[in-house]
Amino acid sequence: MVGRGGLTDKAWTRIEPLLPPVAGRGRRWRDHLQVINAILWKLHTGAPWRDLPERYGPWKTAHERLRIWTADRTWERILDERIVKDDAVGKPED
Repeated sequence: MVGRGGLTDKAWTRIEPLLPPVAGRGRRWRDHLQVINAILWKLHTGAPWRDLPERYGPWKTAHERLRIWTADRTWERILDERIVKDDAVGKPED
């Protein structure tokens, strides 16, 4: 089920290939989908990171991932492709 502001399966299938692999040194990264939904919640509400609902995981994880994705231009690629949008309300695609 997609909550208000959460990505639909359709949007996720378009975004997922643009993201770096969930592999690396140390601990395993938190699920990209959960983190993207956290970032979208933060951007949509304008609330402080510390107010991120628990369902999105630790606020520090989402904040750091956005920082990394901004630095490596992953977030820009997602936005440039116009992939992050609320397709849950049936808006036509451009």
